Formats: sequence, C-alpha cells, structure tokens
Amino acid sequence: MAAELGIRRLVFADLPQVIEIERRSFPTPWSLAMFVLELSKVEAICLAAELNGSLVGYIICSRFDQLWHIMNVSVDPELRRRGFGSALIEEVFSNVGADAKLTLEVRPSNTGAIQLYQQLGFLGAGHRKRYYQDNGEDALIMWRTPATLRGTLDDVPAAPTLPLASS
Repeated sequence: MAAELGIRRLVFADLPQVIEIERRSFPTPWSLAMFVLELSKVEAICLAAELNGSLVGYIICSRFDQLWHIMNVSVDPELRRRGFGSALIEEVFSNVGADAKLTLEVRPSNTGAIQLYQQLGFLGAGHRKRYYQDNGEDALIMWRTPATLRGTLDDVPAAPTLPLASS
C-alpha cells in the first residue's frame, strides 16, 4: 500500500507531536504557549501534514492587515525532502488566494529551505539583523507576491533596490 499524505487543520490535540518535531528541528524551538496563541487566532491558517495517520509536519501562517506571514513550518527531520513541506505551503497558497502577499524569514545558512521557497515563488528582499537568538544569525526576508511570481519586487513593501542575486 502506498503512503498517503493528507493535509488538515492543526488542532490543539496535535500539539504534543508538533512540539516533538519542533524540538528536533530548531535550535530555539517555539514554546507550547506560542503554538496555543497561534492556534487561537481567528485569522490564522494552521495546518498539519499526516502520513498514514501520523503527524509528520505543520505550518503556521498568520494574517497581518493585507499580508500573510508564514511564522513556522517544519517537517519531521527524518522525513524531509519528500515534498511534505511543499504540500503544506501550497495548501496555504490555496487558502489565501492567488493575489495574496506572503512573507517569511529564513536563516541564510538554511540553503535547502531557501531553494524550496524560491521554487515556490518567494524572492529575497532584505535582512533582519541578528534575528536568531541562538547564534545571532541574520534572517533573510522572503516574499511571494504577484510581482515576485513575475521575477520582480515591484509590490513588496520597502523592497531594496539591490540585485536579487546578491540576496
């Protein structure tokens, strides 16, 4: 029998499994309280990826005025590079609509995630200095908008005028 991935709404009962994946995925994991807060927001999109009934990944996306912020996305470290992260992000796209503006932060050292985000239409558009508490690494700010899907930053708020290749 082939493995089947399902995407569904993330619920409070999923949080023990989410915390387990979170702790194995990040040097500074979110707390249980942070997940509870995001799940409590009416405007949030919180999704779980299940493989044959087991939670294997999640995504938290919150709305801020006219844009969506992907706050957290992770897949069980043992199950990465199988398309589960892409499936979660693409499900967010289908929920927010084709003209939505989405943003996220990523470590510049996380080249695999950056490549995934670029494949999904995100472009780098700036940095947040010393964003990550564990080592002071900057964050690369990435955007997915109607303009980034055309290869420009024309509709990205406060986008720098630097060449994209140097991001």
